[in-house]
Amino acid sequence: MSKDIKIPTQQEIQEDLRKFLEEKYGGKVAFADADYIGSKEGVKGDENINIDHINFTLKPEELEEYLNKYVVMQEDAVAVLATKICTHFHRMNYERKHPEAGDIVGHVKSNILMIGPTGVGKTYIVKLIANKIGVPFVKGDATKFSETGYVGGDVEDLVRDLVAEAKGSIKMAEYGIIYIDEIDKIASSQGLIGPDVSRTGVQRNLLKLMEETEVDLKVPHDLASQMEAVIETQRTGKAPRKKINTKNILFVVSGAFSDLDDIIRKRLNHQAIGFRDKGREKMSKDQYLSSVRSEDLMKYGFESEFVGRLPVITRLKELGVEGLYKILKNQDGAVTAGKMRDFTSYGIQLSFEDDALRQIAEMAEKEKTGARGLVSVMEHILIPFEKKLPSSDIKKLKVTIELVENPQIVLKRIMIEDALNQFQKRFLVESGVVLEFTAEAKKHLLQTGIEYDENFSEYLKKAFKDYNYGLKLIGRDSFKVNMEVIKDPSEYLNILIKRSYKKKRSENDVSE
Repeated sequence: MSKDIKIPTQQEIQEDLRKFLEEKYGGKVAFADADYIGSKEGVKGDENINIDHINFTLKPEELEEYLNKYVVMQEDAVAVLATKICTHFHRMNYERKHPEAGDIVGHVKSNILMIGPTGVGKTYIVKLIANKIGVPFVKGDATKFSETGYVGGDVEDLVRDLVAEAKGSIKMAEYGIIYIDEIDKIASSQGLIGPDVSRTGVQRNLLKLMEETEVDLKVPHDLASQMEAVIETQRTGKAPRKKINTKNILFVVSGAFSDLDDIIRKRLNHQAIGFRDKGREKMSKDQYLSSVRSEDLMKYGFESEFVGRLPVITRLKELGVEGLYKILKNQDGAVTAGKMRDFTSYGIQLSFEDDALRQIAEMAEKEKTGARGLVSVMEHILIPFEKKLPSSDIKKLKVTIELVENPQIVLKRIMIEDALNQFQKRFLVESGVVLEFTAEAKKHLLQTGIEYDENFSEYLKKAFKDYNYGLKLIGRDSFKVNMEVIKDPSEYLNILIKRSYKKKRSENDVSE
């Protein structure tokens, strides 16, 4: 071996491997930073990770006030979530600072079950909370997991993803939040066999995570972990096993739970046998769900132990037209503000009339996808404007109810007005003549443009093709286009030129 060959450092090898894996597998393979390898816990310097930026001092009412700025019509759910999640982190902080207090035997962590239809803000709320507190957050869908991990992955992958979100810090990950949606899809169906066995298995695997267990961060199918283990073995002569403890990781699960209200209704009606309860007969689905108990969830298909690890249950209401309208009106909300930002990036000021927002809410409610329907409807209406307007001189767009109901017609009218304005500007630059249109002539041109099949700019060029030279010939520095001109532009210009010629000849005769 040549003496000139440079022996690479561990960090250099790590970086080369990272680049190789990213080029070969893209973002699907994560590779821990070299700086994170080698401590007692398997993460170098992890004990020095600063967790003081986590907002352990946030009070329930402070978090509630923050959430209510962004979330509408879910005050009861927000109050429960703000209270229990703040308490969870305050308790962790207390136990961190007072290790002598020890653990309380039999303590059940405040994991949370959120019940509510799609699009009411379940994921949105949990993300807001994680961002406000400053802890890593991951989301997974329960339907992607199987008992053995052969369908879409192992439930423990969620914990590993949490470490990745914490930039490789196990210590930070142990303060994280794991959110699992569509949890109702892993409820077993009574009397069935086959897939339900796997669903029950997923419940039991999640039960271990929600309680307390240690998850090995290196798994057989993880190529990055295997490569990392080789490097660590070369460096230290042994490969320590990295593990993350789930004792303090907060689990929030959610689902729509269709037909759960029927189970609750049957229970309540059974309890009411012997007397009529007219008020109960008129209860809505939301009202029934507000009476949910553990026994209802077990009847739905969940193991009793699984339900027992979700002591906090909160319900989110259907939004309806009014709720969707409030989301659109909310200046801090993502839907309207996000669309305004899209147009602002092109230098276009977007505004909305109240009637237009309510019409959008009514259209979105028919989609039956909650707040997601708002985005879908908004995009359907405004994408044509988003495509056309950046190439125009238009700097303001007001979304009216007419625009919502007839976006293509309004867009065509706007583009015709812009084409007319651009034509006037070009005419002034090329000829030095100010071209004005009377209100009646402008209205007629706009209507003509809507009906015109060809490009309206080309129509204007053809109609006024000789006016540049003609108006300069007769010495005009401004010209008003009225309906008489519009009827036959070429003929009108000929008449103007003839009049001007006669006038000049007459003046010449007089001077002679």
